[in-house]
Amino acid sequence: MPQVLYSFFDEYDFSGKTIIPFNTHNGSRFSGTIETIQDLEPDTTVITDGLTISENDIPDAESDVNSWLEELGY
Repeated sequence: MPQVLYSFFDEYDFSGKTIIPFNTHNGSRFSGTIETIQDLEPDTTVITDGLTISENDIPDAESDVNSWLEELGY
């Protein structure tokens, strides 16, 4: 997880909130990010099946993103 996100989670209190992770990657997918967020924000709900898209698939990912958002109710 990028260092800036550690600072972000240190600065803000997300207690009682839901965090919905999503990212692009070059092969590492979430690479422990969801567990790290859960450790940093123990009083939140962290969606564990967040969306992660390979950088190679970004140009064709619109339907995947739309489907994922619909599944979440957005």
